[in-house]
Amino acid sequence: MPHKTFVLLLALSLMSCGPSPGRQPPPAATAEPHRAAPLRLAAAARPRFDDHDPHDWTGAGPRAFPVHGIDVSRWQGAIDWPRVRKAGVSFVYVKATEGMEDSDPMFGQHWTGAGRAGVTRGAYHHFYFCAPAERQARWFIANVPKSADGLPHMLDMEWNPFSPTCRVRPDAATVRAEATTFLDIVERHYGRRPVIYTTVDFARDTGITRLPGTGFWLRSVAGPPATTYPGTPWTFWQYTGTGRIDGVAGPVDINVFRGSETDWRVWDGHGLP
Repeated sequence: MPHKTFVLLLALSLMSCGPSPGRQPPPAATAEPHRAAPLRLAAAARPRFDDHDPHDWTGAGPRAFPVHGIDVSRWQGAIDWPRVRKAGVSFVYVKATEGMEDSDPMFGQHWTGAGRAGVTRGAYHHFYFCAPAERQARWFIANVPKSADGLPHMLDMEWNPFSPTCRVRPDAATVRAEATTFLDIVERHYGRRPVIYTTVDFARDTGITRLPGTGFWLRSVAGPPATTYPGTPWTFWQYTGTGRIDGVAGPVDINVFRGSETDWRVWDGHGLP
């Protein structure tokens, strides 16, 4: 998922686009029965974050929101999760899969580490436009265990113009139909509908944010969502791809949850109060 503004990280990430042939699912983690549970807040009263390439936000910007979190993949390497939680990270989304055969080699380590440190966690799938949505959903399910205290999972939908294996751009109706298929299958399995992460150009080209009954996670690193996606409701806002957080060695995406601390504790993935 994350867009890396640092040239080296971006180059490495783009090289990873598209499924790797012959990849098999990792050993399945022990599935836990699903039940609604209050979401946890970070240990810090307020997040203590910095940025490798800070944006000069007008007004409070993302700091106006009390609940912050990160999304991570193999590119963050090993993470000191107790330090991350102490810094004020209330949630994490961990990359699990891409396409229908590629799985992130750090998923298990990140997933387990975040859970042990008390960071509320969800997993995400990077959609690949050269494979049917149903097969991608089944691949995601094969790699991500059910969790008693997890977040609704996330579907990452964005264009991949530099993918070495798949650069097709389906029409908007096909994109929305494939997204719906993926969301329906994953919702039936885990009990909650995933949120959709997207970018400005993808939202403009496909109308993905018009899908009903779905929460949205919007990337906007140079302005608030109200400016970049006028009229679009959102649940999460990714406001930087170059964040600096104690416990993570390099740049990391940082996000905010739209609601209050009370909203966060009761949010179930089906919208905000």
